[in-house]
Amino acid sequence: MLSEFLTRQLEKLSDFIGAFDIPNVNMKRGVIIGASVFAVALGVIFAVMFTGRTQQAASEPKQEIDAPIYVRIEPGMTASSIGLMLSDREIIDSRLYFWLLAKMNGADSKFQTGMYKFSKNMSPHEVLDIIINGKTSPIRFTIPEGFNVNEIADRLEAEGIVDGAEFRDAAKKFAPYRYIKNDDKATYRAEGFLFPDTYEVEGELPAIAILQMMTRNFDDRLTSGMRERAKAEGLTIYDLVTLASLVEKEARYEEDRPIIAQVFLSRLAIGMPLQSDTTIQYLLDAPKEDVTYADTEIESPYNTYQHNGLPPGPIANPGMDSIEAVLYPAKTDYLYFVADRQGHNHYSKTYGEHLEIVERVR
Repeated sequence: MLSEFLTRQLEKLSDFIGAFDIPNVNMKRGVIIGASVFAVALGVIFAVMFTGRTQQAASEPKQEIDAPIYVRIEPGMTASSIGLMLSDREIIDSRLYFWLLAKMNGADSKFQTGMYKFSKNMSPHEVLDIIINGKTSPIRFTIPEGFNVNEIADRLEAEGIVDGAEFRDAAKKFAPYRYIKNDDKATYRAEGFLFPDTYEVEGELPAIAILQMMTRNFDDRLTSGMRERAKAEGLTIYDLVTLASLVEKEARYEEDRPIIAQVFLSRLAIGMPLQSDTTIQYLLDAPKEDVTYADTEIESPYNTYQHNGLPPGPIANPGMDSIEAVLYPAKTDYLYFVADRQGHNHYSKTYGEHLEIVERVR
């Protein structure tokens, strides 16, 4: 289609030039060559614009398009540097098209600094309009229940809010409240106390400020009644959150939370290993559908197959439902449970019953 367009334009140029009486053959040839170069350059511009629009039409699924990506425009940034940053983040599909569009609109002197919210595969026209009109956005991000520090860091980095490595480094030693145990065995001291919620802030925040905001949210939500209940049950806040993190990762359905909490509490009471697969998953580079026997032999204080008691710290950041489940567990005699492929848990009192259920549901 593009080659046909260029051919037609060159034919028209040739006819147009031929209509003039240019006596010098070399001069006429030079005019034709110059006009042809101009036509090809014009065709390249159209090609870039056509490619950008074609790729825009074949954009990604809606849930990916809607995912926010935050970008900060700094003073002195040019159309070229902004276009590179936007294309690297997959906000636009052609940095050249963005650059041409900015140049044609004289936008280099119109870029407004600040934090902007974009999404993948946006129209360069829309992006340019947002930047030159200074349509900045407050930073808004959501952390689901059960995310661990690594998952939070990955999400914040993917959305352009903070550097993931910086967040992980800060989380290793971050313990702003006395109830957060100062234990070097814990991978991240902040783990478990970064309350899962939707946050909205103005302007750019460093990693330490985000950690402060999330732990403050947790501290505010942990009521005096909950603290008193934990004390009455013989649990420190650190142990409460550690147990709640296991419940969070084990339970897919609400009704399972208090029962799982009771199983873990019962095992702790009799000195029985917790043997929670979720603590093994925490040690792996990527989640598995089923933990293997070899996985249960990994040497780590987090391995609740090899070590009695609680792991050295939470393995995720639990929601309030899991914390409540530990504070108010079900009244059962169960010591075992296993989840079927749909995530429903099946409970038993003896190891023999447990093996029969495992054979049936797995």
